[in-house]
Amino acid sequence: MATPLVSVCMTTYNHSAYIARAIEGVLMQRTSFEVELIIGEDCSQDNTLAIVREYVEKYPDRIRLITAERNVGMRENYRRTALASRGRYVAYCDGDDCWVDKEKLQRQVEALEADTDIGMCYTRSERRIEHSDKRWSYPKEKMLTHFEGLLFNNTVENCTAVARRELIERYYNEVQPEKHPEWLTDDAPMWIWFAAESRIVALEGVTAVHYLLQESVSQSDNYRKRIAFCDSLVDISLWFDSRYCNGKFAGKLLRKRMEVALWVLSYNGSFREYFRRWWSDVKRTPRLFFNLAGYGLAVKKVWRKRNS
Repeated sequence: MATPLVSVCMTTYNHSAYIARAIEGVLMQRTSFEVELIIGEDCSQDNTLAIVREYVEKYPDRIRLITAERNVGMRENYRRTALASRGRYVAYCDGDDCWVDKEKLQRQVEALEADTDIGMCYTRSERRIEHSDKRWSYPKEKMLTHFEGLLFNNTVENCTAVARRELIERYYNEVQPEKHPEWLTDDAPMWIWFAAESRIVALEGVTAVHYLLQESVSQSDNYRKRIAFCDSLVDISLWFDSRYCNGKFAGKLLRKRMEVALWVLSYNGSFREYFRRWWSDVKRTPRLFFNLAGYGLAVKKVWRKRNS
């Protein structure tokens, strides 16, 4: 294979029902440049590896497989796949998502090639709930590209992003996310860092579909897992706020952390669990005692219990 201009990183684990669809979305791309697909397979317990090997045998000049004898975990799989890239640009697509626009890579690479100050480019996606007809464009409103906006709201869908490889390598060398086991994802902190260190450009149009599976890192029927993931996102933002803004936004971020958790608990769990979370946040940040949202959501929880 000639040296590719773009490396597509696809991480997969137990995606036998989805992985062929994801691979085909990459293979259908119409580009004026070379593209390689790197699949990081993390010792799946289903038929994922066998399916991937069939594609590697069929397209040996276009697809590379990275695997190991043991499961390395989602975050390490994400990192090793990206760092194995050879292209000037790196595009992402998880094994349970797929691209639907044949011109996706061409349009995004043209934008990156036109301005060396642009570090990353992304588009809108369509979100679909597994085994459901529900679907919607994401983000529903404005696509954020600046540092402060992404601190509070990640509008970047992983499967739509294309970034400069040199910037990704710098991220892993400088931020060293492996030293933050409390971070439950690797893409959200990378987008925030890109916004701090370069320019992000958002292109209109849906180019990919992100499937919300019943159980995943960011999507779970377990309300405690949902709270833990949201807490992690805010903790990531707090770290970058401290690094780049001397904690300027810490108060707002901690209030958001509290309100999201209490909103989830206003629908789930016992009132004792609700109070324990409220008290934990207040002990950590005493001024949150005066956050009226905590009291309002408590009243709603009591009302729901009485009317259930």
